[in-house]
Amino acid sequence: MSKKVLLNSKEIEIILHRLACQLIENHNNFSETVLIGLQPRGSFLANRLGDILKNDYKIKNINLGLLDITFYRDDFRRREEPLEATNTQIDFLIENKNVVLIDDVLFSGRSVRAALTAIQSYGRPKNVELLVLIDRRFSRHLPIQPTYKGRQVDAINEEKVIVHWKELHSKDAIYIDNK
Repeated sequence: MSKKVLLNSKEIEIILHRLACQLIENHNNFSETVLIGLQPRGSFLANRLGDILKNDYKIKNINLGLLDITFYRDDFRRREEPLEATNTQIDFLIENKNVVLIDDVLFSGRSVRAALTAIQSYGRPKNVELLVLIDRRFSRHLPIQPTYKGRQVDAINEEKVIVHWKELHSKDAIYIDNK
């Protein structure tokens, strides 16, 4: 089989605005909240949400960072091909802040577990929440659930959820691939 469109660009835009509104509802002016995108794929979602919050909803002083979890992954030394690290960009304090971790797809929960370990290197958050664009709820290996989710997908293990961002692929779209 081939890939099928799960969400088109208009649907993604609507979901991004809904997620931004949910964040505003729970964090008001973001004075005690920081947004952290998980590198590499969560960075696109985090940046897009940051732009929407600043430009469309006029939230000032959003602290937005990017976290590399490469060396915190439990499969770091088990892969045949070497993992390539990206840059962590956190230029603010997270001590006693509400931290919203942001990733594109929640699958097994292992990336989030790695992020929870990695974020401790930057301080002790007051609270940690998880925001994902796609929640593959039946694929979890760890007891991790999102606080905010764009869409819940019941994909079987052989199916892949593929997120295309216009910054990389010329248009936004999310596919399920049955290869």
